[in-house]
Amino acid sequence: MTRESDVVHSLVEMADTLVDDYDVVDLLTGLTDRCVSLLAVSAAGVMLATPTGSLGLVASSSEAMRLLELFELQQQEGPCLDAFRSGERIHESLTAGSGRWPRFSTAAGRAGFQSVVALPLRLRDVTLGALNLLSTSRSPMAEADIIVARAFADLAALSILQHRASTEAQRLNEQLSAALTSRIVIEQAKGVISERVGIDLAEAFARLRAYARNANLRLTDVAQAAVDGTLDPRAWTAPARN
Repeated sequence: MTRESDVVHSLVEMADTLVDDYDVVDLLTGLTDRCVSLLAVSAAGVMLATPTGSLGLVASSSEAMRLLELFELQQQEGPCLDAFRSGERIHESLTAGSGRWPRFSTAAGRAGFQSVVALPLRLRDVTLGALNLLSTSRSPMAEADIIVARAFADLAALSILQHRASTEAQRLNEQLSAALTSRIVIEQAKGVISERVGIDLAEAFARLRAYARNANLRLTDVAQAAVDGTLDPRAWTAPARN
């Protein structure tokens, strides 16, 4: 398929996942994976707002990206935070120890990243979070790629807000809180699998997610079973499938 066909296919596939009981973490993890595979970026991450207005990490395309996003939240400095607070697109080259985010830029440089684009996840006047796109190149991200990323971000925002017209504020807070809680359970499950099988965290997550998809189960439910010790050990000893 051509790149344009791949983009359209990805948008349709994302839309098809919007059933009543869809998994927000799995949806947004798929979004980060699509950004890396289809756009000129090296890593992607998604943060969502909590009911109190702070941001929490929900999805990332790699372990290096996850750690960098957590560093951004810890330091309260970085592109995702600025995109969320301003509601505007952020597009910057990164120079260690200088610029808008000197500490974040230094950490990003150590991870091999040299430029960033951050997009707010918003629908009309509601900003739900932000999408962070990191690149190992200093070259500006092409406008065509930014348009595609914007489409992905808008569809993600729409998916989070669907079926909430009557009680939007209350139900939105409940689902965002549930997504962040789910992420904690998933991180715990990654640690359990990593320790028991002797693999890194990225591979542990890949196996966990593959098992959930192959068994047609919710990712959060599989993760909870791993933490509780009730998940079939074959779920993590089998090779991860694409």
